[in-house]
Amino acid sequence: MKTTAGGLAAPLGFKSAGAYCGIKRKRNDIALIVSDRDAVAAGVFTQNIVRASCVTANSALLPSTTMRAIVVNSGNANACNGEAGDRDNELMAQFAAESIGVGRGQIFSASTGIIGAAMPMEKVEAGIRLAATKLQDENSDAAAEAIMTTDTFPKQFAVELTVGGVQVKIGAIAKGSGMIAPNMATMLCFIVTDAAIDQAVLQEMLSRCVWYTFNSITVDGDTSTNDMVLILAKGAAGNKPITGLDTQDAAVFETALYNVCLHLAKEVVRDGEGATKLVSVTVKNVAPPKALEDAYVASGRDLTKEQRASFARSVAKTIANSPLVKTALFGNDPNWGRILAAAGRSGVQFDQSAIEISLAGHPVYSNGQPTDFDHDMLSKSMSGNELAITIDMHQLGGEQATVWTCDFSYEYVKINAEYHT
Repeated sequence: MKTTAGGLAAPLGFKSAGAYCGIKRKRNDIALIVSDRDAVAAGVFTQNIVRASCVTANSALLPSTTMRAIVVNSGNANACNGEAGDRDNELMAQFAAESIGVGRGQIFSASTGIIGAAMPMEKVEAGIRLAATKLQDENSDAAAEAIMTTDTFPKQFAVELTVGGVQVKIGAIAKGSGMIAPNMATMLCFIVTDAAIDQAVLQEMLSRCVWYTFNSITVDGDTSTNDMVLILAKGAAGNKPITGLDTQDAAVFETALYNVCLHLAKEVVRDGEGATKLVSVTVKNVAPPKALEDAYVASGRDLTKEQRASFARSVAKTIANSPLVKTALFGNDPNWGRILAAAGRSGVQFDQSAIEISLAGHPVYSNGQPTDFDHDMLSKSMSGNELAITIDMHQLGGEQATVWTCDFSYEYVKINAEYHT
């Protein structure tokens, strides 16, 4: 596997476009992603029980093997708008379907922006029809820009790999900067591939990849009403279709899909509102409660790898979401006490005398007490744009998990205090 250029345009048979319709004050705000033939589709959506109209509508379209396009607007979430919101979402999909000559049921829709604002549908229709005239397969720069809200840079990525002796490509764009704690924030990701793959297999792969990537990031602990990750696979590469999860071809493809998701997930955190550093929080050697394992064994089942790792991830997420930890990181303060205290309220049981904590590769807490570290030297080590926090629980048979986050700066408060205005 290697990276390649083009974003959404890298795989065969996909075109995209961006257009400006006036939802936002400036910059493209309508994106269109189109496959030249029916595509297998899979999706993962927000777990927030307050859901935007597009999330509900897209969920109802899956599973599908006949999807043709994704239409997206930015600047307006079209969430919590009642029947009018549902109608406007349907109109968006219908306008896109008419513009490219396919059925409404072959169109995914997505919106991102302010919650509870009425959609300016005359502008939206004009923007969608304009975008349809701009479709091209050279790059996805315009589409990547069109889905941005408070993002400071567009996010796109593509890789090429060999599946069964055939070259296959995966391309993607994403957006996200604030309201990020996906439990699938305002976070969207759209992925396309020219690989041939069974729909159920693709759905399982996407769900697993999202668990380890987009569901393992946080900027501010808020899960949006509009979060979604969608993938279209159209089979133009000509590989032998991937029809099962337990083959070499499946392993190669899923690894590539994971790397695409991980790259974009990290880019979302790196672009966190007001962020100055990307932070990885890795929690190691956390064992599931014995009572839970015993209950599964008694029922003839085993905990999945994700279920076992969820306890380590709970600790990592609690630390990564802690405002006190995140503000200390902004100040380059090696305040390990805030990290330990956050771990202690995660709901996961551990022996505080057995835990070890390291900041930027330097041990700061071990054997129930602080280590003899140089505060000033460590503070300087923390001042770069990337930082690693490692917590080892030393529990036998334990798993590990990593969550990516960012620091909280003065700018985060400023951006969100002024967002609606």
